[in-house]
Amino acid sequence: MELDFLYVPSADIAADATYWVNVLGARLVFAVDGMGARVAMLEVGSSGPRILLTDHLEDQRTILVYRVEDLVRTEKELRSKGWKRGRSLEIPHGPCVSFATPGGQRVAIYQLTRPEVANHFAGRMDFPIGPASEKPPAKRPK
Repeated sequence: MELDFLYVPSADIAADATYWVNVLGARLVFAVDGMGARVAMLEVGSSGPRILLTDHLEDQRTILVYRVEDLVRTEKELRSKGWKRGRSLEIPHGPCVSFATPGGQRVAIYQLTRPEVANHFAGRMDFPIGPASEKPPAKRPK
């Protein structure tokens, strides 16, 4: 398993992305507004998972999104160890299963079946990301 993404809830994607870019030195990969959701992808440093700020998560906990070589085989292996399967969904990169650990952490595993998707979204800017001094990041509800 490889940790590819941190799926992070945000009440104000533009303000949060601005902070990450201008203060923390992240690189904005895209800012997409479509199908009832806003998502901004950020890269921090030259390695590590990409950060996806999103406004459409029901829960306020970050989801760790891991890429697996074979989703069916991985599910079988995890089940043999007592894993409790969560819900199936499709992400742009391929089929995915999300679940919570017994301790409450949110995790998802996916199989990369559509690698071309990354290039499709790269550079897309559907909403402005401005200087961090324009607006402080919105406070998230607890």
